[in-house]
Amino acid sequence: MKQKISVFWFRRDLRIEDNHGLYEALKSPWPVLPIFIFDPAILTKLTTKADARVEFILNAIKDLQDKLIAIGSSIQVFHASPLEAYEQLSEQFDIQSIYCNHDYEKYAGIRDGLIQSWAELKGIQFSTFKDQVIFEKDEVLSGQNTPYTVFTPYSRKWKEKLAQNPIQVYPSEILSNYLSVETLLPSLESLGFEKAGLSFPGKEVANPLIQAYHAQRDFPAKNATSRLSVHLRFGTISIRSLVNQAVGISETWLNELIWRDFYFNILFHFPHVSEGHAFRKEYDRMDWRNNEAEFEAWCSGQTGYPIVDAGMRELNTTGFMHNRVRMIVASFLVKHLLIDWRWGEAYFAAKLLDFDFAANNGGWQWAAGCGCDAAPYFRVFNPTLQTQKFDKELAYIRKWVPEFQELTYPQPIVNHEFARARVLEAYKKALDR
Repeated sequence: MKQKISVFWFRRDLRIEDNHGLYEALKSPWPVLPIFIFDPAILTKLTTKADARVEFILNAIKDLQDKLIAIGSSIQVFHASPLEAYEQLSEQFDIQSIYCNHDYEKYAGIRDGLIQSWAELKGIQFSTFKDQVIFEKDEVLSGQNTPYTVFTPYSRKWKEKLAQNPIQVYPSEILSNYLSVETLLPSLESLGFEKAGLSFPGKEVANPLIQAYHAQRDFPAKNATSRLSVHLRFGTISIRSLVNQAVGISETWLNELIWRDFYFNILFHFPHVSEGHAFRKEYDRMDWRNNEAEFEAWCSGQTGYPIVDAGMRELNTTGFMHNRVRMIVASFLVKHLLIDWRWGEAYFAAKLLDFDFAANNGGWQWAAGCGCDAAPYFRVFNPTLQTQKFDKELAYIRKWVPEFQELTYPQPIVNHEFARARVLEAYKKALDR
């Protein structure tokens, strides 16, 4: 007879500590087999074999493996479709239940629905839990029971709800109801990838940095941000632990964590943003120039605007871009070059180590003026003024665009005043239709 087991399916929650779904699985009556699935449907969409995110995931899985081996277990890793992986598991074990944490993206919903249907046909319990956000779905609604589409009132209600509902942690690290198995992990090469050569930030953030965040966060030359976004993206740290750390120390840093919940809330309530549409659908009527040579100049950091080029070169080199600079380069692409925000969204999706669809889509729609809580379309960032305000000593620019004062550096790709007038006219025409 096959051994009866429960399965915990790691996805965006690559940690043993304070993991809600894992905690529930380990309380089940059956020994738990942890698994991870490298899904070809996701991997084949990546544009380079040196995608650092695959390397980051594999490193996180190795950390999990070390911790599991220490308690006599192991994680089983598949390189297959989820359905194929579960079919293989069901041939080896008598699966009683599958546990995992919620994933809110469009493909994830389809994938989980398929596995849930398969499990039901097999008589297997399929359970998912809230883990990567503090509040989700209908948990934070307006007084009219409608979803918020503006951040400030959402954050106010979010904080009220937090005060009424203290964060519950899930001490999964103290439970040990694991299946005793030994498995080998795949190599990066066996998955079809290679090392990217990027360095990954640590998981810790010191209280002094959080305390100074409000005053320092907008200056890209300063080491004043936590760089935890990649860890939040893949769940190598718990959002609950970070919120507990932020409360009472920095309202500004706490707000950054609330923005994550806000964008997941938008994704849940307004699924059309997952289908290539502007949140405000009237902005789908925009006539974009979409000049491919200018887009390439933007991508490669050759626009002739040093602050824009510095940001793009930082992104291309490190997989990271400072948040203030993200707003500047996004505004430039959309409003100076009149290039569809979806082109920029896709480029960031391919390059950002911390890429998360909800936040990336929300940020680009904000910059384009077509999203929820968006910067109005007539706000056009002036790169020169942004430089004077946030990189006055040119330290960030000198780091990434050392040749910006040389004759070899390109002339500005477009005049700011001309570009501003042009984009305002384009928006006006679209909205007048």
